[in-house]
Amino acid sequence: MTSPSPTTPTIQVLERAFSLLDLLSSADETLSLKEISERSGLHPSTAHRILNDLTIGRFVERPQAGTYRLGMRLLELGNLVKERLDVREAALAPMRELHKLTHQAVNLSLRQADEIVYIERAYSERSGMQVVRAVGGRAPLHLTSVGKLFLAHDDPVRVRAYAARTGLAGHTRNSITDLARLERELSQVRATGIARDDEELEVGVRCIAAGVYDDQSRLVAGLSISAPSDRLEDGWVERVRGTARQISAALGYRA
Repeated sequence: MTSPSPTTPTIQVLERAFSLLDLLSSADETLSLKEISERSGLHPSTAHRILNDLTIGRFVERPQAGTYRLGMRLLELGNLVKERLDVREAALAPMRELHKLTHQAVNLSLRQADEIVYIERAYSERSGMQVVRAVGGRAPLHLTSVGKLFLAHDDPVRVRAYAARTGLAGHTRNSITDLARLERELSQVRATGIARDDEELEVGVRCIAAGVYDDQSRLVAGLSISAPSDRLEDGWVERVRGTARQISAALGYRA
């Protein structure tokens, strides 16, 4: 029995969905169901069913009854992929240099909804700390240094909404679970541009973070050092800040 090609979808409905997206991408204007059916070779009822599912997922839009075009969700995902790849590529070498200077784990994280996602890490066994959050791991915003950077860029209404959604659940005895205390901490973050995690996510682990900005002056990521609580040095603040500025400059940011 011949194995399917690794580049060919093994689920027919996915193959058909991909072909419809490709078809819509090649059109300068909206296409009617009839045109899509004729060009794709799919029966109208089959094309309609798949397009309906893609519309629910916002991968396809229906501006008028019976007409279709690519949806904004594809733009959102494309921008997210671009952002991650660009930030990671710009950050990797500076992160490694920072790790060489501090011998501690250096992390690059992005925000996704109410969490941060770790997308890169530079570390070694010499750091003396077990890697608790691997690349791809997630953590609540209010319990992490990078998460606080992103919350500090939100307006007070959004911060309160975040607190209401999450309940500001804690992980350790040091976790900030009170909105007033969180707001005070975010005010300090805004004033200094530096955020900290004092054993709020993991007992025995402290972090320092600075923001990474793109060419539109948007906060797109956070750079942080994680270290055993008794090894984190305040002297690293300027090194973290300087490395974050270096990465931001590579992304086109001008202060």
